[in-house]
Amino acid sequence: MVEVVSALVTFLVSLLVGGLAIYLAARIVSGEESFEFAVVTALVGALVWAVVNAFLRGVPLIGPFLPLLAWIWVIKWRYGEGWVDAGIIGFVAWVAAVLVLEVLPIAGVDVFGIPFV
Repeated sequence: MVEVVSALVTFLVSLLVGGLAIYLAARIVSGEESFEFAVVTALVGALVWAVVNAFLRGVPLIGPFLPLLAWIWVIKWRYGEGWVDAGIIGFVAWVAAVLVLEVLPIAGVDVFGIPFV
């Protein structure tokens, strides 16, 4: 039971960190101000990342980048931005998430689901 609760807490913290990072990035790039929208985007992005990673990671040369491209596509689709703005949102969100990840272990919280971290 403790493992289930721990996994659930880790998932929720990861989702909120991803949502916060996307929220901050989207607010800077596109002016979108909905945290809930960002959290849903983080959830959909994580699911798409996982599916694409599971099926296409083994493609030579481009396989490791396809999940990242799929994650940026989710941001593009959800925010209605072009590829460049979606890429900027994704990059800024990733940087914000990495910064948060530097602080969370101090509190004893491990987070997963952030690309290349």
